[in-house]
Amino acid sequence: MSEELIITKVEDGVGYLTFNRPTTLNAFNNELMELSIKIMDGFAANDEVKAVIVQGAGRAFSAGFDLKASGDRQLDSIDKVRAQMSLQFDFIIKFWDCPKPTIAVVQGYCLAGAFELALACDITVAAEGTMFGEPEVRFGTGIVAMLLPWVTGPKQAKEMLLTGEDRVSAEDALRIGIINCIVPQDAALGRAQSMAQKMVRSAAVSVQLTKQAINRSYEIMGMRQALMTSLDIDVEINSTPSWEKQEFARIRKEEGVKQAIAWRDARFA
Repeated sequence: MSEELIITKVEDGVGYLTFNRPTTLNAFNNELMELSIKIMDGFAANDEVKAVIVQGAGRAFSAGFDLKASGDRQLDSIDKVRAQMSLQFDFIIKFWDCPKPTIAVVQGYCLAGAFELALACDITVAAEGTMFGEPEVRFGTGIVAMLLPWVTGPKQAKEMLLTGEDRVSAEDALRIGIINCIVPQDAALGRAQSMAQKMVRSAAVSVQLTKQAINRSYEIMGMRQALMTSLDIDVEINSTPSWEKQEFARIRKEEGVKQAIAWRDARFA
């Protein structure tokens, strides 16, 4: 299962985690998330790993959480909803909490939960043409890890999150400070590796404690408490019926995920 879902290796001091579900645009299901958490814990404990690069196989980094798997899962109580949301949150925040620097290499689509994961990484390298976004409000769900207001400004965060915008270009993402650079498609991994090698060749203690100091600044400002409060709100959103959510779920069940997304997008055309 691990070989099917995620490809890993350690090379030249860098741990590589590659999401490997290209036929689903690397959508995150529970098995992938649970395995990712274990792999990241292994990288954290491995003294040979000085930095981590996370990427997606195929034409997309990831389209976010697996909507088909979510539809097949019976979340018929608030406790089940909370357990599912908590797994998603723990998966995303693992990249923020990793003691080693984390670099996301994104291409194609970087949406919803995948967008939040890229925000959780210390550095994000984007290939030309990458599209970013958080479409959750458009089909009645919420944000699992409310990191965006901490990475960019409140005006930019509210515009994206309250409209459910999912066609944010790499250029706009760079303008509002949620990625570090834009490079040609075939140069994205190389740029990330170049950054990672600078970290690998630096003093490991200094790099890790500097990351800890930066993250601690956000903790002092209340980020962790705010994220947990937002998670509680996300549980409430996902436990509260809405017409949009019910209609999206009906179409997904009867006609499939592609048709449900087409219905959602048509309402905002």
